[in-house]
Amino acid sequence: MNRTAIITGAGGGLAQATARLLAESGWSLALVGRDKAALEAVRKDLQRQSPAPSESIKIVLVKADVSTGEGAVDAVQSARRLLDEPIGGLVNCAGGVDLRAAHQTTEAQYRQVLSANLDTAFFSLGAFVEQALADKVNASMVFVSSVAARMGIPRHEAIAAAKGGIESLVRSAAATYAPRGMRVNAVAPGLMRTPSTDKFFGNPAMEKVLAEQYPLGRWGDVLDTAGAIRYLLGEESSWVTGQVLAVDGGFTSARTMPRARPADRS
Repeated sequence: MNRTAIITGAGGGLAQATARLLAESGWSLALVGRDKAALEAVRKDLQRQSPAPSESIKIVLVKADVSTGEGAVDAVQSARRLLDEPIGGLVNCAGGVDLRAAHQTTEAQYRQVLSANLDTAFFSLGAFVEQALADKVNASMVFVSSVAARMGIPRHEAIAAAKGGIESLVRSAAATYAPRGMRVNAVAPGLMRTPSTDKFFGNPAMEKVLAEQYPLGRWGDVLDTAGAIRYLLGEESSWVTGQVLAVDGGFTSARTMPRARPADRS
């Protein structure tokens, strides 16, 4: 497998953690996003942290908006040109969240959530597969869903619709492209602490409530999900396709009994 990959939404916390793990494993990367300065900061961070010799991997930057078909094609073609070799992997981390009840969500807000999440996944998939077919590469693709696609969470209607669409897209695309030797999977993380979720933290009482939602007793770290992405992208998962891997501390599949309080000895 070609150890080269495109990461969209590369300025985000999960994308950065994924890029770091892949770079440490010797992957060359095309970092795609709309903010060139943010991408440059990520590249500098990778070059500083990665133990791999700098000459052994390439880190290239592509400014593009993959929420449109044209933008996705431009991103993939630019990445192919800059890396100057066939690209074996795609990680679609582009996305965005707007947590409102359906009756409080305007049409513009709803369209923006779908554009940032479902549209980026659909158009990135199509553009990447087209290039992989031209290069005759048995490529691997990983998309990002959410626990909100699997169970009801208040005020998540728009993002649940978008992520549910991604999960259906993954299963259909896996069936379409398996005969071509291509794999399509997704991760569905629970709450991770990232710059975009920092507003939920800082209050000890609130942090306790958040942690207790998860059977394993803590919220997620971006490296939890980044590690799952690296697994699904690489050779270790060569017989895995059409799957949505929950990385959520048991949130969607397990329930624990409330912990008994110590008896009052007074």
